[in-house]
Amino acid sequence: MSADADPTDPTNEAPNASSVAAARRADARSPAAAGSNPTGVDGSVFDRVLVVTDDGPAGRAAAATGVELAATHGAAVDALYVVDTATDWDVIVERRERTGEDLVESVEARGAAAGVDVEKWFRYGATHEEAVDFAAAHDADLIVVGSARRTGLDRLIHPDPLPGRLQRGADAPVLVLGPDDD
Repeated sequence: MSADADPTDPTNEAPNASSVAAARRADARSPAAAGSNPTGVDGSVFDRVLVVTDDGPAGRAAAATGVELAATHGAAVDALYVVDTATDWDVIVERRERTGEDLVESVEARGAAAGVDVEKWFRYGATHEEAVDFAAAHDADLIVVGSARRTGLDRLIHPDPLPGRLQRGADAPVLVLGPDDD
């Protein structure tokens, strides 16, 4: 008797590829397999959606889409605003803080209207680094960020925009939205 043979099999033959495939199809149709859910708990694809807020049409589109996705999948939203501290001028940093506060509060209001839990977060530093670190620390399942249309001059000044840096650095998938994607 071969080591591959099944002693309970009356034919006592070793399984081949077609018999294994047939057994898998039969198992997939079984009632126990029908209750299994490959998308996670309660059919949810996402449990935590990170929305990186930005002051502009693309940022507003990202906020709207992030909250909408979270509502669809029963997920919670983390609204993150990173105050870029590349400049040492207190006046500019304070203005960015006020802008960020308004932005995360608007995401919270959208979430409340859609029945989604929204947590507001602030970080200080380089936006892409802070967003990647935050996503990893809080187990974000999806990162949603806006990306404005870039002109020739903007491409020279900022050759590597935020969405590209997030896509390369984050472990979670990154959804990039333009200003017209709202």
